Amino acid sequence: MITAAVAFVFPVYILVNISLKNPSEISETPIGLPSTLYTDNYNRAWEAASLGQALINSTVITTLSLLLLVILGSMAAYGLVRGTRRINGILLMLFLLGIMIPLQLGMVPLYEFMRDLGLLQTYTSLIVFHTGTLLPVTIFLYSGFIRAQSASYEEAARMDGASSMQAFWKIVFPLLRPITGTVIIINAIHVWNDFLTPLLYLGGSQFQTLPVAIFAFQGEYATSWGLIFAGLVVAILPILIIYFLLQKYIIQGFASGVKG
Repeated sequence: MITAAVAFVFPVYILVNISLKNPSEISETPIGLPSTLYTDNYNRAWEAASLGQALINSTVITTLSLLLLVILGSMAAYGLVRGTRRINGILLMLFLLGIMIPLQLGMVPLYEFMRDLGLLQTYTSLIVFHTGTLLPVTIFLYSGFIRAQSASYEEAARMDGASSMQAFWKIVFPLLRPITGTVIIINAIHVWNDFLTPLLYLGGSQFQTLPVAIFAFQGEYATSWGLIFAGLVVAILPILIIYFLLQKYIIQGFASGVKG
């Protein structure tokens, strides 16, 4: 366990260590501890790449994408699992086919589609893209969790006069908290760290995300490693905080347990 912990912690140590070194120390002793804490890398990275604006852009895109994924994914999974029509099973399988189809096959048609709609260089293009591409795995997670739960609470709510929509939002959705935590962190990591799609859809605009902004420090003949690693630390912290906040629900979601 100690060996495994060291293997996981070592890249994090390198990341933070290099972000706190001046350029000469990085080339001389990349692994050793810095002689002094060189925090100027963070100041320069924040200003040179406009990391503040990029952080806002990434937050807006990730938050709105997750909101749509949770609402659409949970409602679709509930309707497909609890529905009594035979076509529901076929529709669920069609949704799950989206997990198996390589995303690279649709990159060019999707780009042309966004271009024709005039959505390039806007938040909307990335939100629509991530919602559509991540919806299959979201429905897969929600449907598996809903199928394992008893329908007695929903039936009791309907007997008391609640509609299907009321039964879902007041009874079913609160019980989906564990799997919702899992859905949020899995999809958040994907959306937050995505590099290629924002580079294609938002290139040259003020809406660039953190990975694209950090890429600006990568030059053809020289690379500012201190600035890159400082930018990476800034980019990692928000998603790391979210993970620790939702860790309990993630474990419960994978275990398909319901508490509270």
